[in-house]
Amino acid sequence: MHKNIEKTAPMKFVDLFCGGGFGARGAVRAGAKPILAVDAWDVAANTYKDNFPDTKVICSPIDDLAPEDLAKHYKPDVLLTSPECTSHSIARGARPACEKSRETAIGIVPWLESMSPRWLIVENVNRMKKWDRHNELVRTVESSGYTVSDLYLNAADFGAPQSRKRMFLVCSRHGLSISRDELLDIHNRTPKDAASIIDWSGKYASQPLYRKGRAKPTLERAERAMAELGEGVPFIVVYYGSDYAGGWQSIDVPLRTVTTIDRFGLVTWKGKTPYLRMLQPPELLKAMGAGLVHELNHGSRRDKIKLCGNGVCSPVMEVIFRRIAQIDIIRKSKAA
Repeated sequence: MHKNIEKTAPMKFVDLFCGGGFGARGAVRAGAKPILAVDAWDVAANTYKDNFPDTKVICSPIDDLAPEDLAKHYKPDVLLTSPECTSHSIARGARPACEKSRETAIGIVPWLESMSPRWLIVENVNRMKKWDRHNELVRTVESSGYTVSDLYLNAADFGAPQSRKRMFLVCSRHGLSISRDELLDIHNRTPKDAASIIDWSGKYASQPLYRKGRAKPTLERAERAMAELGEGVPFIVVYYGSDYAGGWQSIDVPLRTVTTIDRFGLVTWKGKTPYLRMLQPPELLKAMGAGLVHELNHGSRRDKIKLCGNGVCSPVMEVIFRRIAQIDIIRKSKAA
C-alpha cells in the first residue's frame, strides 16, 4: 500500500474559506497539494500565501468569483471548504444569527457543480446541523451525485493538543463513505495535553493574579482551581467567554476549544504567589496542531488569535486526506 501511495500523483485541492491554512497544512502532510485558495480576509489570504507560496491565493468573497471560469484552469481532486461558522457557533452567545453568514455554506454548491471534484469536504461547528438549511445542503450535494458521510470529530482524538469538536461532511462522487472508526484506525498518535503547547521559557511576562483592576469573575475562577489543585500547581483559567466547567482547566489534558477571542490565561507560581498571563499566538498555533512549519506573520495579535479560532486542526485534516487517498487507490486498483 505504501509503495502505491508513493507512486500516485499528489491529490490536488481547492481550498475555499481557506483561513490561515491550518487545514491545508494537514492535507499537505498527507501528501496533497493546494492549487487554489480563497478567503475574503486579507490577513488570512496573506498568511496562507506565506505558508503555501506555490498556491494561487485569491482574497475575495466566493460570491464575487465565477467558479465556472476558474474551473477551466483548476481541476481539483478535492474541494476543501470551511464556511463561516460564527452564526452557527455557541460561542456567539445570545446574539441574533446572521443568515448571510450561514449561507456561505450554500455558496459552495456552484463551486462543486463547476469543478466536479472526486471529494468534497465541509468543516463547521456541529451546531450547523440545527440550521434549517443544513439538510438542504446535504440533499443538494447528494443530488449532485455525492455520497455524504456526516462525521463528528474531536481534534484531541487525532493527536491535537486541543479538544475541538467539529462536524465534517466528507462527500464522495463514487458512492464511497468513511466512518470515524476508519479515521481513528489509521492514526497512531498519543493524545497531547495543554502543557505541551506552553512556552515555559519565561519570555512572556506574567503579572500577579491579585492586582488592582483584576475582574472578580477571573479571580473566582482561579480560586476554584486553586482550591482543587492546591498551591504551586499551574493551570489555565478561562479569562473571557462563557464556560460551564468551572472556568478553569488543568494543563494535563488537551486545551479547551480555541476561539476567536483572547480566552485563555495561564496561572503559574513564584513561591506562594500566583501569576497570570494570557496564552500567546504561537502557543495557540501549537494547539491547532500546525507545528513549527506554519507562520503567523500578518495582522495584529488579535488577528492572529482570530486566525487560530477560525481554523481547522491540522491533524484531523491530515487523517481525512490520508484516508480518502487510500480509498482512491483501492478504487483504482479494483477498476484496473
